[in-house]
Amino acid sequence: MIKNVGVLAAVFVLMMAVSASAAGFKKEYKMQVTVGPKLYWGMGATKFAELVKEKTNGQINVKPYFGSALLKGAQLKSSQMVAKGVIDCALDSTINISPVIPEANIFHLPFFLNDFENLDKVKNGEAGKAVFDAMRAKRLEPLAWAENGFRQLTNSKVAVKTPADMKGLRIRVVGNPLFIDTFRALGADPVNMNWGDAVAGFQQGVVDGQENPVGVLIPIQIYQYHKYVSMWNYLVDPLIIYWNQREWNAFPKDIQAAILEAAQEAGRFEIALSRAGLDGDTSLNILKNEFNYTMEVPDPIAFMKSKGMEVHMLTDEEREAFAAATRSVYDKWIKEIGPEVYEKAKADIAK
Repeated sequence: MIKNVGVLAAVFVLMMAVSASAAGFKKEYKMQVTVGPKLYWGMGATKFAELVKEKTNGQINVKPYFGSALLKGAQLKSSQMVAKGVIDCALDSTINISPVIPEANIFHLPFFLNDFENLDKVKNGEAGKAVFDAMRAKRLEPLAWAENGFRQLTNSKVAVKTPADMKGLRIRVVGNPLFIDTFRALGADPVNMNWGDAVAGFQQGVVDGQENPVGVLIPIQIYQYHKYVSMWNYLVDPLIIYWNQREWNAFPKDIQAAILEAAQEAGRFEIALSRAGLDGDTSLNILKNEFNYTMEVPDPIAFMKSKGMEVHMLTDEEREAFAAATRSVYDKWIKEIGPEVYEKAKADIAK
């Protein structure tokens, strides 16, 4: 009986492979992922690949390539390579697509969104639609939102509570000009470098601090290098699951529906990972009840404190002081983003 079951299983797998081949599907669809598989971002990519295989009955097999392996580390070229069809799909940050999709910088205006409620309103509102429309105009098919999280500040020198505390701090930032303009407006010295160089810089005292979401800070063990954390939610970089548009349009409708469902489910899982412990019990319960997943670190703030870090939660008044100090950045970047997108985002927030 067991032998027969094994034979039947082998026949089923063979039939599915033949079916996929006959339908003209690739053996493998390559997915660009900037980070490694252990970060929440990478876990979301793995979940997406698993769900696509499940929901398409094995006809579509997505393989995540972590650490920008398909781009040899050049993560800012992700959207171009997907648009050209060199790479099939990606789970990517709005930061990385912003050189091609400037509308995505709506999420990076300093101290504009500030909390999950406003973020959700913009992602799911008219401004979010504008970002997706801009992607479609560049031969990219957006499928679902995910999330890297609000970016927080850590450093080895001082507890940052006011803009004056930023003066002279050398802060590692990602290679987005909006980030550089923001930190210069605050009196800091922003330094664009890859993460490997940044760690060496922390150890040697060449760089004082950095900015990243909590879901990155804990896995990279930032407490080894920095004592001070400022939870300031100064900006956020949502993630987007997207596909090469021509390839997407060639899929049968049932395959499109299955992949879209997988993307939305994987996005919900990944968002819950990124928010867990930061939005009360909401995301922890989503993970437990919908995905049967329990967080290893359910309270990231308490965890960082347990590692000897001093965590400062900015008050509304303190955050407003930072917003005022970076107001000049808006004048330049609203033009780059598009005033109409900015107005849509403000209207989304007001709803």
